[in-house]
Amino acid sequence: MRICMIAAALIALPVLAACGSDKDTAAPTVTQADLAKSLQDKGLKNKQLADCAAKVFVDQGISQDGLRIMISDEYDTKAPDQETLGMSKEDADKARSASGRIASECMSAAQPR
Repeated sequence: MRICMIAAALIALPVLAACGSDKDTAAPTVTQADLAKSLQDKGLKNKQLADCAAKVFVDQGISQDGLRIMISDEYDTKAPDQETLGMSKEDADKARSASGRIASECMSAAQPR
């Protein structure tokens, strides 16, 4: 079960990075709830894990532009640049750090008791 949860965390980042966005002016603020729903819509079916992962991504300080890229569908049919994940370098670094935190912080919380 633990391996499954770690795999889910590692899948979360590419899944989110595979969701890019166009630069929209005056785009609405992406919330933690928006990000959690996007994670679930894109295949992370465990709601508790999606909520925890979304919280970690937001707490990590990823910019609104980066969060918009994560929830959009721009990269659903094409692969993002592996260095930037379709985001700024700073946001990509934060997203990678968040993935490590998700593996350690969210996996135990998402396991059934």
